[in-house]
Amino acid sequence: MLERQETQVFLALADELHFGRTAERLRLTPGRVSQTIKKVERLVGAPLFERTSRRVRLTPLGARLADDLRPHVKGIEDAFQRAVDTGRGVTGVLRVGFLGALAGQLLLKSVGVFAARHPDCEVHIHETQWHDTVSRLFDGDVDVQITDILFAAQPGLTPGPVLVAEPRLLAVPADHAFAGKDAVPVAVLADHPVIQVPVDIPRRFQSDRTPSRTGDGLPVPQGPRATSFGEALALIAAGQGVFPVGEHAARFYPRPDIAYVPLQDAPPIQWGPIWLTTNASGRVREFVRAATDAAR
Repeated sequence: MLERQETQVFLALADELHFGRTAERLRLTPGRVSQTIKKVERLVGAPLFERTSRRVRLTPLGARLADDLRPHVKGIEDAFQRAVDTGRGVTGVLRVGFLGALAGQLLLKSVGVFAARHPDCEVHIHETQWHDTVSRLFDGDVDVQITDILFAAQPGLTPGPVLVAEPRLLAVPADHAFAGKDAVPVAVLADHPVIQVPVDIPRRFQSDRTPSRTGDGLPVPQGPRATSFGEALALIAAGQGVFPVGEHAARFYPRPDIAYVPLQDAPPIQWGPIWLTTNASGRVREFVRAATDAAR
């Protein structure tokens, strides 16, 4: 039989396919991860991963084992958590984060509903930035975040329901030729440098906000890289690029040196709660339920 940590290491490596990232995720050394996997393979009697100097991938047997194990592990975790929640109730401390002004408004409404339902649970509120929205979840600083749902598009994170879907605008300098227009097509991104986001955030978010090509296949020029939304606005105001934003930016971030123009045919930006998959506690589940009810 596999021990709990052996199962945890195997499934984490099956998700990450990288010894270093797996070690970081589980707070182990890469050597400990490697030793654990070798032990599991000895127990099975066959390789579960193919390793080269450039990549790690599951063998067919390893993929089958991972698929078979995941629902059972989740079932055990859920059953235990339900017992804990029933025995203790929703108490303790819940650390909630938000990214940006709209997420902050959603969070405050959600906290109000949650606190009324669970007065014995203390809520701590934290503001996050682009660069640490994901890392603070993995580090345990935050239990659940309200943010762009695309931040959950990576192994180890779970997205909740979409609370708000808002139209997309293009932020441009106030003296830009687009300022004052009723709308512009997404294709205009091919003619203007787009402010870039930090490289250490999920690729799905990067490709959504700063696409390399338009829908017609035209290359999109890259502008300077910003480390935060406030820095992106400053770069836009300085005439160094444009940037797609949600409709709320025009209300919460009005500036005399920036204009917001609707983007035609652009998909909406979706906001909702995200959390660490392994941290689906009763507190987190109840907060997500409260956030869903508050958004209605």
